[in-house]
Amino acid sequence: MSQNLPQPIANPDSQVYWDGARENRLMIRKCKSCGTVHFLPRYLCPKCWSTELEWIQASGRGTVHSYSIVRRAALPEFADQVPYVLALIDLDEGTRMMANILGKDALETRIADRVEVCFEQRGDNAKVPQFVRQSGTKEGN
Repeated sequence: MSQNLPQPIANPDSQVYWDGARENRLMIRKCKSCGTVHFLPRYLCPKCWSTELEWIQASGRGTVHSYSIVRRAALPEFADQVPYVLALIDLDEGTRMMANILGKDALETRIADRVEVCFEQRGDNAKVPQFVRQSGTKEGN
């Protein structure tokens, strides 16, 4: 991807997530009440509605749950990036997130591929968690 792409906009619920990304750490939320791990960053547990949440660092490894190859950019800033892969990633910690699959072999992405987080530079002071395929691996191999 490109440094010319939009930078993330942090809010109070996501600031720790974006600060972690800037330091090459994938941060997710965990409920202290019920133990549920979740993504997107929010102030309430989506399972039990508790406000007793903590940030944990994820391993950055997961499996492709689903994906789509984007061939027409939704925004002009992404026009020179097509085709690219947008995927739902099941993190090993048990939650799901959406991100791009980067790398020379990104268009070879398949369901159940193992992936690992990488951090894409956006502008001077921001990074976005993305993923790369772990070559030749599928879940269970």
